[in-house]
Amino acid sequence: MPINKYFLSALSAFIIWGFFSLALKPLHNYASLDILFFRVFIATACLLALNFVFRKSVLVTSLETFKNFSNKKRRTTIIMTLLGGFLLVLNWFLFIYAVNHVSLQSASFAYIICPIITTVLAFIILKEKINYWQWFAVLLCVISCIILSYGNLKDLIYSIVIAFSFGLYLISQRRNNDFDKFLILTIQMVFASIILLPFYPSYGGAIPTEPLFYSLLLVIVVLFTIIPLFLNLYALKGLNSSTVGILMYTNPLIHFFLAICYFKESVSVAQIISYSLIALSIVVFNIKQILTLRQKEFVYFKK
Repeated sequence: MPINKYFLSALSAFIIWGFFSLALKPLHNYASLDILFFRVFIATACLLALNFVFRKSVLVTSLETFKNFSNKKRRTTIIMTLLGGFLLVLNWFLFIYAVNHVSLQSASFAYIICPIITTVLAFIILKEKINYWQWFAVLLCVISCIILSYGNLKDLIYSIVIAFSFGLYLISQRRNNDFDKFLILTIQMVFASIILLPFYPSYGGAIPTEPLFYSLLLVIVVLFTIIPLFLNLYALKGLNSSTVGILMYTNPLIHFFLAICYFKESVSVAQIISYSLIALSIVVFNIKQILTLRQKEFVYFKK
Protein backbone atom coordinates (compact mmCIF):
# COMPACT_ATOMS: atom_id res chain seq x y z
CA MET A 1 0.00 0.00 0.00
CA PRO A 2 1.58 3.32 -1.08
CA ILE A 3 1.96 6.24 1.29
CA ASN A 4 -1.19 8.11 0.23
CA LYS A 5 -4.03 10.08 1.82
CA TYR A 6 -5.41 6.96 3.54
CA PHE A 7 -2.00 6.09 4.99
CA LEU A 8 -1.54 9.67 6.22
CA SER A 9 -5.07 9.71 7.67
CA ALA A 10 -4.41 6.60 9.76
CA LEU A 11 -1.01 7.88 10.85
CA SER A 12 -2.49 11.28 11.81
CA ALA A 13 -5.24 9.60 13.88
CA PHE A 14 -2.77 7.60 15.96
CA ILE A 15 -0.41 10.56 16.37
CA ILE A 16 -3.31 12.60 17.75
CA TRP A 17 -4.32 9.80 20.11
CA GLY A 18 -0.71 9.57 21.24
CA PHE A 19 -1.03 13.00 22.87
CA PHE A 20 -4.36 12.17 24.56
CA SER A 21 -2.74 12.03 28.00
CA LEU A 22 -1.96 15.78 27.82
CA ALA A 23 -5.70 16.53 28.02
CA LEU A 24 -6.61 13.58 30.24
CA LYS A 25 -4.02 14.02 33.00
CA PRO A 26 -5.48 17.31 34.32
CA LEU A 27 -8.80 15.46 34.85
CA HIS A 28 -7.33 12.81 37.13
CA ASN A 29 -9.48 14.00 40.07
CA TYR A 30 -12.69 13.15 38.20
CA ALA A 31 -14.16 9.65 38.00
CA SER A 32 -13.22 7.78 34.83
CA LEU A 33 -16.83 6.79 34.16
CA ASP A 34 -17.93 10.43 34.36
CA ILE A 35 -15.31 11.31 31.76
CA LEU A 36 -16.58 8.47 29.56
CA PHE A 37 -20.24 9.52 29.93
CA PHE A 38 -19.61 13.16 29.11
CA ARG A 39 -17.17 12.29 26.33
CA VAL A 40 -19.76 10.16 24.53
CA PHE A 41 -22.75 12.42 25.21
CA ILE A 42 -21.02 15.67 24.17
CA ALA A 43 -19.48 14.01 21.09
CA THR A 44 -22.92 12.72 20.07
CA ALA A 45 -24.50 16.17 20.46
CA CYS A 46 -21.71 17.82 18.43
CA LEU A 47 -21.94 15.25 15.63
CA LEU A 48 -25.72 15.48 15.40
CA ALA A 49 -25.55 19.28 15.25
CA LEU A 50 -22.88 19.23 12.52
CA ASN A 51 -24.86 16.76 10.41
CA PHE A 52 -28.26 18.43 10.70
CA VAL A 53 -26.96 21.99 10.30
CA PHE A 54 -24.16 21.67 7.73
CA ARG A 55 -24.60 18.28 6.06
CA LYS A 56 -28.30 17.93 5.25
CA SER A 57 -27.56 17.06 1.62
CA VAL A 58 -25.35 14.15 2.74
CA LEU A 59 -28.16 12.87 4.98
CA VAL A 60 -30.68 13.00 2.11
CA THR A 61 -28.28 11.30 -0.34
CA SER A 62 -27.37 8.60 2.18
CA LEU A 63 -31.04 7.91 2.93
CA GLU A 64 -31.80 7.51 -0.78
CA THR A 65 -28.81 5.19 -1.18
CA PHE A 66 -29.97 3.10 1.77
CA LYS A 67 -33.49 2.81 0.30
CA ASN A 68 -32.06 1.44 -2.94
CA PHE A 69 -30.18 -1.34 -1.14
CA SER A 70 -31.46 -4.90 -1.18
CA ASN A 71 -32.92 -6.17 2.09
CA LYS A 72 -29.79 -8.26 2.69
CA LYS A 73 -27.46 -5.31 2.17
CA ARG A 74 -29.60 -3.12 4.43
CA ARG A 75 -29.35 -5.68 7.24
CA THR A 76 -25.59 -6.00 6.74
CA THR A 77 -25.09 -2.23 6.81
CA ILE A 78 -27.19 -1.81 9.95
CA ILE A 79 -25.44 -4.70 11.72
CA MET A 80 -21.93 -3.48 10.82
CA THR A 81 -22.70 0.10 11.88
CA LEU A 82 -24.33 -0.81 15.19
CA LEU A 83 -21.70 -3.46 15.87
CA GLY A 84 -19.05 -0.78 15.42
CA GLY A 85 -20.79 1.49 17.92
CA PHE A 86 -21.15 -1.34 20.43
CA LEU A 87 -17.50 -2.43 20.10
CA LEU A 88 -16.34 1.16 20.45
CA VAL A 89 -18.18 1.84 23.69
CA LEU A 90 -17.28 -1.65 24.98
CA ASN A 91 -13.61 -0.93 24.32
CA TRP A 92 -13.79 2.40 26.15
CA PHE A 93 -15.61 0.81 29.11
CA LEU A 94 -13.13 -2.07 29.37
CA PHE A 95 -10.24 0.37 29.20
CA ILE A 96 -11.64 2.45 32.08
CA TYR A 97 -12.46 -0.70 34.09
CA ALA A 98 -8.88 -1.89 33.70
CA VAL A 99 -7.55 1.48 34.86
CA ASN A 100 -9.82 1.54 37.93
CA HIS A 101 -9.90 -2.12 38.98
CA VAL A 102 -6.92 -3.94 37.45
CA SER A 103 -3.92 -1.74 36.73
CA LEU A 104 -2.88 1.17 34.57
CA GLN A 105 -0.27 -1.08 33.02
CA SER A 106 -2.90 -3.53 31.73
CA ALA A 107 -4.87 -0.69 30.13
CA SER A 108 -1.82 0.80 28.44
CA PHE A 109 -0.46 -2.57 27.40
CA ALA A 110 -3.74 -3.32 25.59
CA TYR A 111 -2.92 -0.82 22.86
CA ILE A 112 0.54 -2.29 22.49
CA ILE A 113 -0.75 -5.78 21.68
CA CYS A 114 -3.80 -4.49 19.76
CA PRO A 115 -1.92 -4.09 16.43
CA ILE A 116 -0.80 -7.73 16.56
CA ILE A 117 -4.34 -8.95 17.21
CA THR A 118 -5.73 -6.68 14.48
CA THR A 119 -3.17 -7.91 11.94
CA VAL A 120 -3.87 -11.56 12.70
CA LEU A 121 -7.67 -11.01 12.70
CA ALA A 122 -7.40 -9.30 9.31
CA PHE A 123 -5.45 -12.29 8.00
CA ILE A 124 -7.99 -14.80 9.37
CA ILE A 125 -11.32 -12.99 8.84
CA LEU A 126 -10.70 -10.68 5.88
CA LYS A 127 -8.13 -12.93 4.17
CA GLU A 128 -5.77 -9.99 3.84
CA LYS A 129 -2.36 -10.96 2.50
CA ILE A 130 0.70 -10.49 4.69
CA ASN A 131 4.17 -10.83 3.16
CA TYR A 132 7.25 -12.30 4.82
CA TRP A 133 8.56 -8.92 5.99
CA GLN A 134 5.21 -8.14 7.59
CA TRP A 135 5.09 -11.51 9.36
CA PHE A 136 8.61 -10.79 10.63
CA ALA A 137 7.33 -7.42 11.93
CA VAL A 138 4.51 -9.24 13.73
CA LEU A 139 7.10 -11.58 15.28
CA LEU A 140 9.10 -8.58 16.53
CA CYS A 141 5.91 -7.19 18.08
CA VAL A 142 5.19 -10.49 19.81
CA ILE A 143 8.71 -10.59 21.25
CA SER A 144 8.36 -7.00 22.51
CA CYS A 145 5.02 -7.86 24.15
CA ILE A 146 6.51 -10.93 25.86
CA ILE A 147 9.26 -8.73 27.28
CA LEU A 148 6.75 -6.19 28.60
CA SER A 149 4.31 -8.78 29.98
CA TYR A 150 6.89 -10.89 31.88
CA GLY A 151 5.60 -11.45 35.41
CA ASN A 152 2.23 -9.79 34.68
CA LEU A 153 0.04 -12.60 33.32
CA LYS A 154 -3.18 -11.22 34.84
CA ASP A 155 -2.57 -7.83 33.26
CA LEU A 156 -1.85 -9.53 29.94
CA ILE A 157 -5.23 -11.34 29.98
CA TYR A 158 -7.16 -8.10 30.55
CA SER A 159 -5.05 -6.38 27.90
CA ILE A 160 -5.90 -9.08 25.35
CA VAL A 161 -9.66 -8.62 25.98
CA ILE A 162 -9.42 -4.83 25.54
CA ALA A 163 -7.23 -5.14 22.45
CA PHE A 164 -9.53 -7.78 20.95
CA SER A 165 -12.54 -5.43 21.20
CA PHE A 166 -10.77 -2.62 19.34
CA GLY A 167 -9.31 -5.03 16.80
CA LEU A 168 -12.79 -6.33 16.02
CA TYR A 169 -14.00 -2.73 15.69
CA LEU A 170 -11.37 -2.04 13.02
CA ILE A 171 -12.18 -5.29 11.22
CA SER A 172 -15.94 -4.66 11.24
CA GLN A 173 -15.54 -1.14 9.87
CA ARG A 174 -13.20 -2.32 7.13
CA ARG A 175 -16.28 -3.94 5.55
CA ASN A 176 -18.59 -0.99 6.22
CA ASN A 177 -17.66 1.31 3.32
CA ASP A 178 -20.97 2.13 1.64
CA PHE A 179 -21.68 5.43 3.40
CA ASP A 180 -20.06 8.71 4.36
CA LYS A 181 -17.70 7.99 7.27
CA PHE A 182 -18.72 11.08 9.21
CA LEU A 183 -22.34 9.92 9.10
CA ILE A 184 -21.34 6.39 10.14
CA LEU A 185 -19.43 7.84 13.10
CA THR A 186 -22.47 9.89 14.10
CA ILE A 187 -24.77 6.86 14.07
CA GLN A 188 -22.25 4.86 16.10
CA MET A 189 -21.96 7.59 18.73
CA VAL A 190 -25.76 7.87 18.95
CA PHE A 191 -25.92 4.11 19.50
CA ALA A 192 -23.12 4.36 22.11
CA SER A 193 -25.11 7.06 23.93
CA ILE A 194 -28.21 4.86 23.91
CA ILE A 195 -26.18 2.04 25.47
CA LEU A 196 -24.65 4.26 28.16
CA LEU A 197 -27.67 6.41 29.03
CA PRO A 198 -29.42 3.82 31.29
CA PHE A 199 -26.21 3.46 33.35
CA TYR A 200 -25.68 7.18 33.93
CA PRO A 201 -28.23 7.68 36.79
CA SER A 202 -26.71 4.80 38.79
CA TYR A 203 -23.01 5.14 37.98
CA GLY A 204 -22.61 8.81 37.13
CA GLY A 205 -21.39 11.23 39.79
CA ALA A 206 -22.50 14.75 40.57
CA ILE A 207 -22.59 17.02 37.53
CA PRO A 208 -19.23 18.87 37.44
CA THR A 209 -19.40 22.67 37.79
CA GLU A 210 -15.76 23.60 37.14
CA PRO A 211 -15.09 25.34 33.78
CA LEU A 212 -11.82 23.38 33.46
CA PHE A 213 -13.73 20.10 33.19
CA TYR A 214 -15.89 21.25 30.29
CA SER A 215 -13.03 23.05 28.55
CA LEU A 216 -10.87 19.95 28.57
CA LEU A 217 -13.85 17.73 27.69
CA LEU A 218 -14.48 19.87 24.63
CA VAL A 219 -10.84 19.43 23.60
CA ILE A 220 -11.12 15.67 24.22
CA VAL A 221 -14.37 15.41 22.24
CA VAL A 222 -13.23 17.41 19.22
CA LEU A 223 -9.48 16.82 19.04
CA PHE A 224 -9.16 13.37 20.60
CA THR A 225 -12.49 11.72 19.68
CA ILE A 226 -14.29 13.08 16.62
CA ILE A 227 -11.27 14.01 14.46
CA PRO A 228 -9.14 10.86 15.00
CA LEU A 229 -12.13 8.50 14.82
CA PHE A 230 -13.17 10.06 11.51
CA LEU A 231 -9.59 9.87 10.19
CA ASN A 232 -9.39 6.24 11.30
CA LEU A 233 -12.66 5.28 9.61
CA TYR A 234 -11.66 7.19 6.47
CA ALA A 235 -8.30 5.40 6.35
CA LEU A 236 -10.05 2.02 6.40
CA LYS A 237 -11.58 2.88 3.01
CA GLY A 238 -8.16 2.66 1.36
CA LEU A 239 -5.93 0.67 3.73
CA ASN A 240 -6.11 -2.93 4.81
CA SER A 241 -6.62 -3.60 8.51
CA SER A 242 -3.16 -5.06 9.04
CA THR A 243 -1.48 -1.85 7.89
CA VAL A 244 -3.74 0.24 10.14
CA GLY A 245 -2.92 -2.17 12.96
CA ILE A 246 0.83 -1.68 12.64
CA LEU A 247 0.46 2.11 12.31
CA MET A 248 -1.38 1.93 15.64
CA TYR A 249 2.01 1.48 17.33
CA THR A 250 2.57 5.20 16.78
CA ASN A 251 0.16 5.75 19.70
CA PRO A 252 2.05 3.85 22.46
CA LEU A 253 5.41 5.10 21.15
CA ILE A 254 4.29 8.70 21.66
CA HIS A 255 2.91 7.77 25.10
CA PHE A 256 6.30 6.26 25.92
CA PHE A 257 8.27 9.36 24.94
CA LEU A 258 5.80 11.67 26.71
CA ALA A 259 6.17 9.58 29.86
CA ILE A 260 9.94 10.03 29.75
CA CYS A 261 10.35 13.57 28.46
CA TYR A 262 7.24 15.36 29.74
CA PHE A 263 5.85 13.48 32.74
CA LYS A 264 9.34 12.43 33.91
CA GLU A 265 8.31 8.84 34.67
CA SER A 266 10.94 6.21 35.34
CA VAL A 267 11.57 3.69 32.56
CA SER A 268 13.07 0.21 32.82
CA VAL A 269 15.62 -1.34 30.50
CA ALA A 270 12.98 -3.89 29.43
CA GLN A 271 10.68 -1.07 28.31
CA ILE A 272 13.44 0.59 26.29
CA ILE A 273 14.27 -2.71 24.55
CA SER A 274 10.59 -3.50 23.95
CA TYR A 275 9.69 -0.11 22.50
CA SER A 276 12.81 -0.14 20.33
CA LEU A 277 11.61 -3.45 18.86
CA ILE A 278 8.18 -1.92 18.27
CA ALA A 279 9.73 1.03 16.41
CA LEU A 280 11.79 -1.41 14.35
CA SER A 281 8.71 -3.50 13.58
CA ILE A 282 6.91 -0.45 12.13
CA VAL A 283 9.80 0.13 9.74
CA VAL A 284 10.02 -3.56 8.81
CA PHE A 285 6.26 -3.86 8.24
CA ASN A 286 6.37 -0.95 5.79
CA ILE A 287 9.83 -1.68 4.34
CA LYS A 288 8.48 -2.50 0.90
CA GLN A 289 6.55 0.76 0.69
CA ILE A 290 9.54 2.75 2.01
CA LEU A 291 11.91 1.21 -0.56
CA THR A 292 9.39 1.80 -3.36
CA LEU A 293 9.01 5.44 -2.35
CA ARG A 294 12.78 5.94 -2.22
CA GLN A 295 13.14 4.37 -5.69
CA LYS A 296 10.52 6.77 -7.09
CA GLU A 297 12.32 9.72 -5.49
CA PHE A 298 15.64 8.51 -6.94
CA VAL A 299 14.16 8.21 -10.45
CA TYR A 300 12.57 11.66 -10.11
CA PHE A 301 15.79 13.41 -9.09
CA LYS A 302 17.77 11.49 -11.71
CA LYS A 303 15.51 12.97 -14.36
